[in-house]
Amino acid sequence: MKKIPLGRSDLMVTDWCLGTMTFGNQTPESDAHRQIDMALEAGINFLDTAEMYPVNPVSAETVGNSEKIVGTWRAKSTRKNDMLVATKVSGSNGGFVRDGKGYDGQIIREAVDQSLVRLQADTIDLYQLHWPERGSYMFRQNWTYDPSGQNKQQTLDHMMDVLEAMDDVVKAGKVRAFGLSNESAWGTTQWINLAEKHGLPRVAAIQNEYSLLCRLYDTDMAETAVNEDVVLLSFSPLACGLLTGKYQDGAIPEGSRRSIGPELGGRMTPRTLPITQVYLDIASKHGLDPVHLAMAWQATRPFAVSAIFGATTTDQLAHLLKGRDLVLSDEVIAEIDDANRANPMPY
Repeated sequence: MKKIPLGRSDLMVTDWCLGTMTFGNQTPESDAHRQIDMALEAGINFLDTAEMYPVNPVSAETVGNSEKIVGTWRAKSTRKNDMLVATKVSGSNGGFVRDGKGYDGQIIREAVDQSLVRLQADTIDLYQLHWPERGSYMFRQNWTYDPSGQNKQQTLDHMMDVLEAMDDVVKAGKVRAFGLSNESAWGTTQWINLAEKHGLPRVAAIQNEYSLLCRLYDTDMAETAVNEDVVLLSFSPLACGLLTGKYQDGAIPEGSRRSIGPELGGRMTPRTLPITQVYLDIASKHGLDPVHLAMAWQATRPFAVSAIFGATTTDQLAHLLKGRDLVLSDEVIAEIDDANRANPMPY
């Protein structure tokens, strides 16, 4: 596994990251522990979780369980220090976390301590803001996004409050690096500018959706990431399973994400399956597994990426890991580029 610097922090992370959002819901604890072990055995040193996980669905009964399962693995593993752990504080979209209150500086301090208890850890390697409190265009909100109601000074004051709290938890040794999620180019640069001006923790990573079917990151965010040394932690690199091909022809496998949420968070449109087929055909033409194609493509991007993959079962994970050393040819990359130009933004 290739390792990359996590922004300007002193952390080196693999360019694949194990996602845990099914842990404690679709994935039982024993399987989840096995998945972490399998990831380590494959050379992966990075996993991502959140205080609101598991999802599909999020519920009051399960909030925090993914972190707890990571914690019980850490409690029994002799390799706990080989796996870097990222987690997130919920924003006002968090639903059952703090009744959707969101976060400010004081809540950050409290939430860090609560996550440390669940993770059975002394330090969180990367602590992320799950959503910006001012709102976001992510999760299909880009089609109707309207930032005109934002108050810039209020946003900057909020950022300073959070950055000062992050400074406290970093200095206390509770957090090593600071990250964002579902953020924009403007938001990312504001966080960085304030941090640099006031000597506060600098953004190391941003977790946004990115796949062959969702390429919002390719322009302004890509430029921001390259110039500011921010790593993309790409979530849903398999487009919620669409790029495996398992939903083609209207199929909905039992236990799949689509069997729980038929619209896959707004990803199912009249164009989704036909455009997915374009990429499945590229994989077939070149004798490649579509899962391996989708993951290998992430490493071809002109900015630093650690792709967060999730697997409901250990069998799915084993299959996915078989492609960890795949390098795409120039011919395949060119065909993917042509496909994107001809079939942009299916959802």
